[in-house]
Amino acid sequence: MFYYVQGTVAHIAPYLAVIDCGGVGYACKTTNHTIAALTRGKPAKLFTYLYVREELFELYGFISEEELNCFQMLIGVSGVGPKAALAILSSNTPEGLALAIVSGNEKALTSAPGIGKKIAQRIILELKDKLGKGQLTVSGGEAFAGGVTVIPENKASEASAALAVLGYSQGEINLALKGVDMENLSLEEIIKQALKKMMKA
Repeated sequence: MFYYVQGTVAHIAPYLAVIDCGGVGYACKTTNHTIAALTRGKPAKLFTYLYVREELFELYGFISEEELNCFQMLIGVSGVGPKAALAILSSNTPEGLALAIVSGNEKALTSAPGIGKKIAQRIILELKDKLGKGQLTVSGGEAFAGGVTVIPENKASEASAALAVLGYSQGEINLALKGVDMENLSLEEIIKQALKKMMKA
């Protein structure tokens, strides 16, 4: 229903940002990372997700499409609700979460409040399984198709798999990774550089 809200930051509270859009304040539940990027009284644009369950209508907003993609994938995992997804994304950047899923790093997920080992294992298993079957959805609703192994063998394939988790197509990933120093950069730095290139495109 809402793709994004753009306006002035009217109020900031834990896990909440209110964006004034033409005199209407949109209360967006959000992560610590998004809140850290906002300043009261300054303009902001949040990519949004409307969560509807029975009589519950809640708007969630994120500073980047990568964070929104991760939120949508997390709440698609059985047993993971919006509150747990926000906790995970408040403890992990989108690229950090993607790396945790690709590498099977449970500790990165259990570092979030209220996230136990069983939930962490389920998130990794379900999202890795989707990645391996080419079922992850990328920006624009296009299905991500193959070309990524479930257990990557080198930094290039790990970075490719992590970027797929963030919602990019294989064509976008190939262009973004072209020319990046795979030998000397850490995996996280490779992903960050690729993301910067895609944001400029």
